[in-house]
Amino acid sequence: MVSTVSKQKLYNTRLDLSEDIRAKEIDILNQTLAATLDLKTQTKQAHWNVKGMDFYQLHELFDEMAGELEEYVDMVAERVTALGGVAMGTARLAAANSILSEYNFEAVTGADHVTALANSFGTYAKHVREAIDATEELGDADTADLYTEISRTIDKRLWFLEAHLVG
Repeated sequence: MVSTVSKQKLYNTRLDLSEDIRAKEIDILNQTLAATLDLKTQTKQAHWNVKGMDFYQLHELFDEMAGELEEYVDMVAERVTALGGVAMGTARLAAANSILSEYNFEAVTGADHVTALANSFGTYAKHVREAIDATEELGDADTADLYTEISRTIDKRLWFLEAHLVG
């Protein structure tokens, strides 16, 4: 995991996690926050710009997926603050710190957008699984559980996307 915050001031909390553990988790969570915001905007990019015979189906699917990601943005940011950190969730920070590749702005057809999103969802899914392991190793079952919840949905959405690309 790449550190996205350096020496962030932590606020006092009565949580029974050491400041060192909380700082490491906040770094991981803020990296996730950047990637989740980026993935949400990429999904909205596809939602707004998809064209072709499968427009309506994909337009609706992409909007639903973006809504799920918005919920995860909030969950991740709130976990950062619960740990005594500052959620680093501006668009500029998300763009600067996201692990995702830039979206394919030449995508037009449903297949183009599905492929672009499948690539981004695959990268994000890997990050989330790594975050599960990292937060478990730090001894924080609550944060690991948050990541597990996200992972289940992301894996399902990746399956939905990849199913469109078969045949």
